[in-house]
Amino acid sequence: MKIDQIYTGCLAQGAYYIESKGEVAIIDPLRETDVYIKRAAEQNAKIKYIFETHFHADFVSGHVDLAEKTGAEIVYGPGAKTSYDIHEAKDDEIFELGDIKIKVLHTPGHTPESSCYLLIDENGKEHSLFSGDTLFIGDVGRPDLAIKSDLTQEDLAGMLYDSLRNKVMTLPDDVIVYPAHGAGSACGKNMSKETHDLLGNQKKVNYALRADMTKDEFIKEVTTGILPPPQYFAKNAMLNKTGVESLDTILEKGKVALSVEDFEAYANHEGALVLDTRKPEDFAKGHIPNSIFIGIDGSFAPWVGALIPDLQQPIIFIADEGREEEVVIRLSRVGYDNTLGYLEGGFKAWNNAKKETDTVTSISADEFAKAYEQSEINIMDVRKPTEYDAEHVENAENIPLDYVSERMNEVDKNKKYHIHCAGGYRSMIMASILKSRGFHKLIDVAGGFNAIAETNVPKTAYVCPSTLK
Repeated sequence: MKIDQIYTGCLAQGAYYIESKGEVAIIDPLRETDVYIKRAAEQNAKIKYIFETHFHADFVSGHVDLAEKTGAEIVYGPGAKTSYDIHEAKDDEIFELGDIKIKVLHTPGHTPESSCYLLIDENGKEHSLFSGDTLFIGDVGRPDLAIKSDLTQEDLAGMLYDSLRNKVMTLPDDVIVYPAHGAGSACGKNMSKETHDLLGNQKKVNYALRADMTKDEFIKEVTTGILPPPQYFAKNAMLNKTGVESLDTILEKGKVALSVEDFEAYANHEGALVLDTRKPEDFAKGHIPNSIFIGIDGSFAPWVGALIPDLQQPIIFIADEGREEEVVIRLSRVGYDNTLGYLEGGFKAWNNAKKETDTVTSISADEFAKAYEQSEINIMDVRKPTEYDAEHVENAENIPLDYVSERMNEVDKNKKYHIHCAGGYRSMIMASILKSRGFHKLIDVAGGFNAIAETNVPKTAYVCPSTLK
């Protein structure tokens, strides 16, 4: 028996490759299918099943494409209805895979169709639980993502309580929990950076599995402090119900080299959004006017999903040489399939063509400290509210990047703002968005709050985030 966790840091997502006696099951695959097909081919094995734990909201799954390429059967839990062929499993249904068995545990709560998959090894022992978004390491799934449902988040939280108590917590303590997500995902509130754990340990340390917790207490705990889901979540969940084009088609259309002239024409006459995926410091030194920065080396796909409202938005992009295909793939992971091409030669080609450019003023934390000491300055902290509430620069205003569109009216074009996040990634995104909308009196603080904290700039008293509601 072989179990491989294929973890994707950008999405904080875990897909799983399970193999026994030449038969393979894939759980929660990403959009790009080659990694699973190649792995099976290397082992001279055949993909038999594709198990989906639920309709994912934070990424577009590759299940339909993978099934078409391999002939594998797509399995969802009870209640899942799709526009393509699936096997809608019954609760407790068992699937044979070589010498092992995979048992379906219907665990509604995160969504109505959510299910966990229990692996029973060749000796009949309950070995591991692929828990999807039902149970994370240190947390449980948020109960507010059911699409087109008349159930409230309180209804779903109550269902999740029952699922955990009746289906999950009754399993042996030595069962290994393999969740669909880890720290950084918006599918829960406070997930651990660990990507698997023993169920027995989770019973001890996971707040949601406390033995003496009542249902009412559980509902209050899991529904308190949930930030609104990113706008793309419901759209991605619907795509996973209806199916999408093969990634091969998306790559063929999106991985196209565009000359400076064609690139400019797309931007000026076709309504294409210009996306700059380079490093923050490179964008600051020089970029195409009105382009939006979202760097490929950060949480690229989630921020694209949070900040670009239209999945059909035509996109052209600037990338470091050799990373063009990666950009198209990572856009497609969250359903942005209308990529039209990239600037051949990158920003250097634009500059060499003597086209108009723009910059973002960026200063060090020490320079920021001097400016703070010398005069009253406007400080925009673009971190999440929980980060801001835990500790922030005195007199800083919190306008989270997540809500830039809704809070734009609070920004004054006549004022100069010093912008910072935690490390410099989000603040450059915010600066690019503000500049594209006519705000130009902006100064980015390189290194963000992490660097500022090392200076003598006055800060509020630290409050542990786990105590904040």
